[in-house]
Amino acid sequence: MASKAVKTVAKAVSEYQYPWREKLAKHKDELSKGVWGYWNLGAWTPLHISARRRARLRKEVLLAGEDWPYDPERKEMRIKMKGHKCDRISAEKRENTAKLMERMPAMLLAYKKRRWEKKMKEEDKKFKLKEDDKKSK
Repeated sequence: MASKAVKTVAKAVSEYQYPWREKLAKHKDELSKGVWGYWNLGAWTPLHISARRRARLRKEVLLAGEDWPYDPERKEMRIKMKGHKCDRISAEKRENTAKLMERMPAMLLAYKKRRWEKKMKEEDKKFKLKEDDKKSK
């Protein structure tokens, strides 16, 4: 008796293993119209299946390992991060300062070289002026 009852229960469970298939077949036309609703003759028409039931059906289908093609298309991710502008700018300034500090020795050498060349040009001018003054006298 007990084994017969177990078999009937197992048979009932195996037959009723995928109740979502029936629900999906029933609401297939409605789900294909859109996620939240659709425009019909210039008027917005919400779906006849509630969002709660739709979500529950979606969850059952996905747990069964099937594909759910009725999700809306995903938007592109935002490139610009949220937050305060001053925080982003200060981070960029810190990065820029680090790059400049790496280039600092070469920049100092170039500055010293320019200064030395300028000093030499001024000395040459002074020397030439003195020579011109001596020649003119």
